[in-house]
Parts: sequence; C-alpha cells; structure tokens
Amino acid sequence: MSESNVVGVRFEEVGKVYYFDASQYPELGIDDTVIVDTRRGKQLAKIVKTNIKSAKLGQGEIKPVERPASPRDLLLRQMLADKEQEAVQIARETAKTAGYQGIKIVSAEYSFDESRLLIMLNIEADPKFNIKHFHHELSRKIKNVRIELRKIGPRDVAKAFGGMGACGLETRCCSKYMTEFTSISIRMAKTQNISLTPSEITGMCGRLRCCLLFEYEYYAEARKNLPKRKKMVQTPAGEGKVIQVLPLSQSIIVNIPEIGPRKFSKDELEKAEMDAQGLVDEEKANEKAELESKRESSKASKVEQTQKNNRDQNKKHSQRSRRSRRRK
Repeated sequence: MSESNVVGVRFEEVGKVYYFDASQYPELGIDDTVIVDTRRGKQLAKIVKTNIKSAKLGQGEIKPVERPASPRDLLLRQMLADKEQEAVQIARETAKTAGYQGIKIVSAEYSFDESRLLIMLNIEADPKFNIKHFHHELSRKIKNVRIELRKIGPRDVAKAFGGMGACGLETRCCSKYMTEFTSISIRMAKTQNISLTPSEITGMCGRLRCCLLFEYEYYAEARKNLPKRKKMVQTPAGEGKVIQVLPLSQSIIVNIPEIGPRKFSKDELEKAEMDAQGLVDEEKANEKAELESKRESSKASKVEQTQKNNRDQNKKHSQRSRRSRRRK
C-alpha cells in the first residue's frame, strides 16, 4: 500500500473527507467525480485531495475507487436528487398524519444504486416520537428500497438548512466550511471575556456558538501569564485586587483601596513586584544587621562583664593574701 495512489473524496459540498485507493486510475485529479463503495452502497463522490501517502492515514485497508463517474452517472445523480426531495415530502406528510408535529425531516439521500434510502431527522422536540412506528408507516409509502432513519442533533439541522448566522454573517460557519463539530463549553466564553447573555453566545441551532472555540486556545495561553480574578497583586500604585483580566493586551484591571480601578500591564506588575521584593529584602537585611549588632553588643557586654568579674576576684584574692601575711 505504500505505493498506492490514495485520494480524499467528499460526498457533500461541506462534509468529512474519506479516503480511497485510486491506483487503477492514475489520471484522476481534483474535482473529478468517482463511484465508490460504502457501507450504504455505491455512492457518487468528488475528489478533493490527491497523492496522499497511505502510511500517514493510520487506518486499515483502504477500499478502491470503483470507477470514474460518466456523464450518465451525473445525470442519474440529478434524477436521484429529485427523488430525494419527493422522499422528504412523503416523510413530512407521514409525520404530520401520525401526529408528530415536533419532528424535523431534514433531508433524504439515495444510494447510487437506489437500494437504500437514508432519511435524516431531528426528534428532540417530540419525546413521544415512536421511530419504529414511523419507519413502518414510511415503508408502506416508499417501497422497493431499504429505508434507514438517522437521528441528528440541532447543529446538524442548522448546517443542513443553512442561512444567516446569529452574528449576521450571510452564511453560517457550519454550512460554509466546518466539516465536523467539537464540544463547546461555557468556560470558553468566560475565558474570552464574552458576555454570558444567551443572545450573545447562542447560535441559530440553539446551542453555544461554534465560534467560541476558534480563539479559545489563544486566550487560554495568554491568560497563563496573568494573575487570576480576585487575586491580590502588587502594583506601582499599591496593593489591590484583580477585577478583570485582559489577555489580548497582556494587562489587568486592579481595584486599589482609596484609588479605585486602574489598568496595569504585565511589565508594570512585574516591575512593581520586583521593587516590592527589593524593599522586603532591604528590610530583612536591615533587621538582620540590627540583630547581628545586638548579638555583637551582647557578646561584648558579656566579655566585659567576665573581665570585670575576673578583676574583682583577683583583687579579693590579693587582699586575702595581704591579710594572711600581716597575721604571721
């Protein structure tokens, strides 16, 4: 497989890339359409990558490309698109007749050999939805094909329907270029100092906006070098509490007693900390010198006292000696 001509293909305009071996068709290039075999049967796909080394993919056996698509295949694909729209309408009417008003029939997709029909739907708004009963009713109306129902989330629904984004962009990011969704958390908004007002952080899908992830890592990395909120820090104007962190400008806003909020850069904080540390070190040095001085003074006083005691003892001894001689 090391010498295989692996190509990456997409089944949708904005979708995940899948890899196939095109060694039998070395003439294939970008934007060429091919027929490939998938677990949902034969499918028409467009090549978006070429000359890929299979060793870098880190996966098992790579299926071969069946053949390049012919003009007849492209015409058949257009006919299938019309049938898919009909299948969507039938599915929506079936859901309405069965009383499932809350479900959304998003799209339908026939396999290229028309042996399978995949219908994607969202059922979050109707907890009483009976998927087995719906499948049975739908199979009675769409015959001679194997029907598969796939439940999708609200983000996939928003991507499939397209339209304007919550931020005002003409095309939603998910419909324009995002090929897969990543988990988004409220922490990402907090890290970037974004307002937690629902309208500010919620997308058209009703979930947290995907764009909260785009710059999150940069903000998270920038915050590592700054003190956290509510921490006491030393500033050029004195000690205060951090009330806001500004990662992009590498600065913080500190509330200083009797002064109020003030903005300081990271460099200013470091200098103030060094100056404060210098004063502390100087005070410690003075205290140490004073203590040493006291020790030396005490030591000298003890030596002087010892010497005085020795003189007194010598004097007393001398007096005793003189008295003793006089008595003799």
